[in-house]
Amino acid sequence: MSKGHLSNDDFFLRLSELFDERRQKDHGSIYLTQKRMTYGQDTDHDIRVESPEPEIKTETPFPDQIISTPLPIIIRATNGKSKANRSKKIKLSTIVEADALEAFYSKYAEVCKLGMSGLKKRDRSKAKEKLKKKKKLGGAAAVESKKDKA
Repeated sequence: MSKGHLSNDDFFLRLSELFDERRQKDHGSIYLTQKRMTYGQDTDHDIRVESPEPEIKTETPFPDQIISTPLPIIIRATNGKSKANRSKKIKLSTIVEADALEAFYSKYAEVCKLGMSGLKKRDRSKAKEKLKKKKKLGGAAAVESKKDKA
């Protein structure tokens, strides 16, 4: 895939294809990440700062939260292939401007829900039973060892 970011509509299209591909294989992982961009990051979009950054006081606990204009968010998705399968790894990313976040997230949630519809909930009851047995045996073993010492 090219180094550039996809448009939001292309991102949704490719993300749904990624979910479909995972569903057909009946196994696999898809990693979704998001983070706020900063002014120093290289983007295809113009982020112009007309005025310099506001002066940051040392008293402020989080000086990076003092910004003059809203920052865009970068959303990434990957199929999580390891180094051995790097040629099969699919990476998607898009940049969402602050004023378009609400519309983006509503469609993003819809695409993710549709993509995750075929998933099964993990059966954790066996793991819980093993943990309970381990606790019982561990507790009993501790009591026996105290009796042996006395």
